Amino acid sequence: MTLLYDQVADDLAKAIRQGTLRGGDRMPSVRGLARQRSVSVATVLQAYVRLENDGLIEVRPRSGHFVRARSANPVAEPRAARLNLTPATVSVTPGVRALMQSMRDPSVIPLGTAQISPSLLPIRQLNRMLAAIAREMQDVGATYGDVSGVPTLRRQMSKRSVAWGLSLHESEFVITVGAMEAIHLALRAVAKPGDAVAVETPTYFGVLQAIEQLGMRAIEVPAVSRTGLDLDALEQVLRQGTVKAVLASPNVSNPLGAVMSDANKERLVKLCVRYNVPLIEDDVYGDLAFEGRPRPAAHWDRDGRVLLVGSISKTLAPGYRIGWIAAGRYQERIEQLKYALTVSTPPLLQMALAEFLGNGGYERHVRKLRSHLQTQVERTRNAVIDAFPEGTRVTSPAGGFVLWVELPPNVDSYALQAAALEEKISVAPGPVFSPRERFSNCIRLSCGFPWTERNDRAVRTLGRLTAQLASSRRSA
Repeated sequence: MTLLYDQVADDLAKAIRQGTLRGGDRMPSVRGLARQRSVSVATVLQAYVRLENDGLIEVRPRSGHFVRARSANPVAEPRAARLNLTPATVSVTPGVRALMQSMRDPSVIPLGTAQISPSLLPIRQLNRMLAAIAREMQDVGATYGDVSGVPTLRRQMSKRSVAWGLSLHESEFVITVGAMEAIHLALRAVAKPGDAVAVETPTYFGVLQAIEQLGMRAIEVPAVSRTGLDLDALEQVLRQGTVKAVLASPNVSNPLGAVMSDANKERLVKLCVRYNVPLIEDDVYGDLAFEGRPRPAAHWDRDGRVLLVGSISKTLAPGYRIGWIAAGRYQERIEQLKYALTVSTPPLLQMALAEFLGNGGYERHVRKLRSHLQTQVERTRNAVIDAFPEGTRVTSPAGGFVLWVELPPNVDSYALQAAALEEKISVAPGPVFSPRERFSNCIRLSCGFPWTERNDRAVRTLGRLTAQLASSRRSA
């Protein structure tokens, strides 16, 4: 006789194997499924235990039960670039322009831009706080704010830093107009036009645009999809003595989603000490590591040479444009440059953020957000594996919400971008993530929106277009 929990487990297993429930999907809640099937909670729990033992689902702490990403169809991860010790003049802006233009068209499916769905962000709650503060403090916009930022927000950042494995005083923070202003300030504080900066490759094109606009040059240091920046290659670069700074994202790099080990972060800081160069640490995605918040490399900084950069753009409100920098020994220079560039960051937005951080809901929100994003990344990754032609490689990121996809060698990502836009789908072409415009057969895909049939069709369309381009190039 088939037991009741086995019947429930068999039905769910069938749905998983047929693809109705896919890798990364959240399973129905225990109580909800019990009501739906008219069985006890204990019966559903027994069914879930069996599915877990069968390797079909997994439990994520504080998040629930999820369909386990399948391993029956393994796929290789993208290959790292080769080291080139020669500084490059950066010119990625033309390639970024088409990507930015696609953001303005609401009919385009946004797989190219690293945006999170508003449905996953507490925008309305933040806006209510903003409106209440504006009513109470009607003169708040009548004067310039403190160049370093509103004290209440810097105090909240100081408290947050404890969770990062640091203990930064509120006076060590400068609030900026997004992380990109912080990156610009950091680069200007430690280098000048013509200087060379070591960057991981591939890296976020916004960082490369900052280097480009400041008239600096970049030396590409290969990054590995699982472990991040190749420190042996970095040491070869530093040994030349031509680099004025290192700019890297040890926690959840963009576009690879890699998280460096603590040992490698410590070694990274020690390398910067040995060769006497500052480290600009872009930690924008740090809170979105799937296994919980890792410590930044700044944890191992003992002489103030790490300039730690972050923002709320990826976790709370990209439109608020609030970032920060804790610049160590470069603090005074950063404050001077901040005043010369933008004087201050709008106080009203800072006050709303400070209130949100102070009410204790941030950690709960980020836990839910991580879970949603991990599910979306796994769904998109599985869809890529299913839809794209043989020879495709794709990352398995440790956090964030983007995938780096290496296409078959003869596929040009700019051609794919153009063909995809004809189908109202945006992708980010690989060359914009490299100062030398490498990665011509790579794309970055965003997984920031909940999975729908529309997403599924878009990924399958991209797979079809990729196969067509691969076939046409082979026959040419």
